[in-house]
Amino acid sequence: MRRNYTALLLLFTIIIQAQAPKKLNSNQIFEEIQKLNFLGKVLYVAAHPDDENTRLITYFANHYHAETAYLSLTRGDGGQNLIGPELREKLGAIRTQELLAARNIDGGNQFFTRANDFGYSKEPSETFSIWNKEQVLEDVVQVMETFHPDIVINRFNHRTPGTTHGHHTASAILSLEAYEQLKTKPKRVFFNTSWWFYGSEEAFEKADKSNLIAFNANVYYPLKGKSNHEIAALSRSQHQCQGFGSTGSRGNETEYLELLKGDLPNVTNIFDGIDTSWNRIKGGESIGKILTPIQNNFDFNNPASHIPQLVKAYLLIQKLEDSYWKIDKTKEILKIIEACSGMYLEAVSSVENATKNEAITINFEVINRSHSKIKLLSYSILNQPKKVKEVELTNNEKINFEEKNFQIPNSVDYTNLFWLKEKPTVGMYQVSNKAIRIYPEEKLQFPVIFSIEIEGTKIDFVKNLVYKMNDRRKGETYIPFSILPEVTSEIANKVSIFNTNAPKDILVKLKTNKENSSGKARLVVPNNWRVEPNEIPFSIAIKNDEKTVNFKVYPPKNESNVDFSVEIETTKEKHQLECVEIKYDHIPKQTILQPSEGKLVKLDIKTKGKNIGYLIGAGDEVGKYLENIGYNISYISPNELNAAILNKFDAIILGIRAFNTIEDLKFKQKELFKYVENGGNLIVQYNTTSGLITKDVAPFELSISRDRVTNEKAKVTFLAPSNPVLNTPNKITTKDFENWVQEQGLYYPNKWNKAFTPILSAADDGEDQKEGALLVAKYGKGNYIYTGLSFFRELPEGVSGAYRLLVNLISLDK
Repeated sequence: MRRNYTALLLLFTIIIQAQAPKKLNSNQIFEEIQKLNFLGKVLYVAAHPDDENTRLITYFANHYHAETAYLSLTRGDGGQNLIGPELREKLGAIRTQELLAARNIDGGNQFFTRANDFGYSKEPSETFSIWNKEQVLEDVVQVMETFHPDIVINRFNHRTPGTTHGHHTASAILSLEAYEQLKTKPKRVFFNTSWWFYGSEEAFEKADKSNLIAFNANVYYPLKGKSNHEIAALSRSQHQCQGFGSTGSRGNETEYLELLKGDLPNVTNIFDGIDTSWNRIKGGESIGKILTPIQNNFDFNNPASHIPQLVKAYLLIQKLEDSYWKIDKTKEILKIIEACSGMYLEAVSSVENATKNEAITINFEVINRSHSKIKLLSYSILNQPKKVKEVELTNNEKINFEEKNFQIPNSVDYTNLFWLKEKPTVGMYQVSNKAIRIYPEEKLQFPVIFSIEIEGTKIDFVKNLVYKMNDRRKGETYIPFSILPEVTSEIANKVSIFNTNAPKDILVKLKTNKENSSGKARLVVPNNWRVEPNEIPFSIAIKNDEKTVNFKVYPPKNESNVDFSVEIETTKEKHQLECVEIKYDHIPKQTILQPSEGKLVKLDIKTKGKNIGYLIGAGDEVGKYLENIGYNISYISPNELNAAILNKFDAIILGIRAFNTIEDLKFKQKELFKYVENGGNLIVQYNTTSGLITKDVAPFELSISRDRVTNEKAKVTFLAPSNPVLNTPNKITTKDFENWVQEQGLYYPNKWNKAFTPILSAADDGEDQKEGALLVAKYGKGNYIYTGLSFFRELPEGVSGAYRLLVNLISLDK
């Protein structure tokens, strides 16, 4: 399985940067030169966004100036979201960008594999039964052969399966298996251990540390004015959708590395015995002789004075026989030459998005802010033939020009996240293009190449076509330019529940990305469902305008749960695509083209009660899906928790992690308990053990644990078969737990007052039965219900049994 992936496209390797251009100051340029002059690499390996030890990544990247990277096997698609409703692949898109934001702060690079985060796993054997282990291992090997690490550090212990998330242990296992497959192996492999892995600080103190090295990682960087851990905390805080805001620390703090492969280095230099100078590669000595004086005598007031020598070093790098180091160091020195000259190269589209064959205007800005001899020779757009534009770039004289009526080629792909272009499996994303599958994103979808002559040497600088605007609140704002279909569709309700034989209206929103769009929209439904009309013609004159069309869908007589889609046909294309835009201030806008699909569910379901008050938790949409079956949902805020408002509802539902995220519940939960005491039904969905704002989540003793049933197919036993929640208004059977997705439930209570009645039990293979999935207690005249069942995942997937059971909870005693 040995493969060589070092000959990747140079252009792709060079452009891994944020959407807005970086403008380096002298301190940052100096640090880039230190990095250029250090030929050592560290790869940190774990499973998810947030697993990485940002303290160590920061330390190696800034103390040693080593090129440091984090390999996250997954994009975190299976987790939860504290900032919005996005889950699964949309959450993976957010977490990918949050990792890039973190690396932008701590100085690291980022890699991934094709592994799909399918949710919590208790054993690596379970993980490998869902992932394609061979393919994930192939990707880990590719990362190591591409990155060439001298040192590999595993976040988790490969020897202790079952003690942590199965993905965690799997990451360490795969790291060591990949090491064995490499022809050129890293010098050392470590396990980043700590007292936590020993169970307690006392146990760690007594442990044999002869195979460990300990060092102070919290050094101070005068050029940055921050300690290592202050920078690491800023990096960690980029994981906003996981709520991992961190506070930096100052003063000595020890990190521990346990040697797994290789020889134990000198504690004062982890790269001991590894040549990290230019002498390690053939032809490198002469490059080092140029760069070392620049580093030792760097002119902070006039970095441009070093450009002639940097250009000489650049030319020598182009002559290197070692293609890996040639590509890698070319990337670094181009960034430095550009920054030293104060050169600014930009190509900006006149529109945020366009369609294939559409004509747009591109505005160029080119400037040299130094006294170096620099000339613009030519430029090219989207790999088309270069256009000559010879002009001397004198110091601080801005050159602006434009390309009018540039036609977007029909051959350009639609904008989409590359790992979502092909249909995934539960455990794996499918990426046919091997050259990009280990990277966070595809940065060169719209390359613009500026050919520049610097000190007599021609150098190509590659930028990506962007769109920017002036936001009245945020100022200059960069937005990724995108190519979209002429018209996309969005189903208003992705899940439609039919509990009678009456038809329902299915509303579809059409959005045009081009002026004067016209065509036909159709619903594609299975044969046992009927839709009227067969198709709806549409015409939309204004770009970015929207129009809603209405189909009437008739259900079959029997129960049915099927997928349906929307097909759009124009004169130029036919597709079934929805455009999803993810917009948050802390990451660039993400554009996803996904199938425009929904669920049609004919369901024998009865409801009682009508009015529900919903307190939104951490980005859940349970209330939205309850509206599908006729409930009136009122979204209430914590300051509305009083008897006058609460008593008008048949039930109150707390969204997921409400007791983790809503500070006011520290005091306001008493109003909820009074509501129950007066005869109401209160349904509390799962909360995590960490970050509870109060221990009083129930009117009785209730202790939340980390217990969960990760196997969504686990057999369910009814502990209280005569309880009303299993019998009215819908008879619940084990069939109602079929076709659940991702996991049955999470963070179950493991201790509770005898007032609670446990309703269900289930267990993952080899484990004891968990009875905390659904607990019901009578309190006064009403009912307090706590559930860890994953309704927030099941309802959006149209899982019939989840709807029926939740309706019974709402209807209790009604």
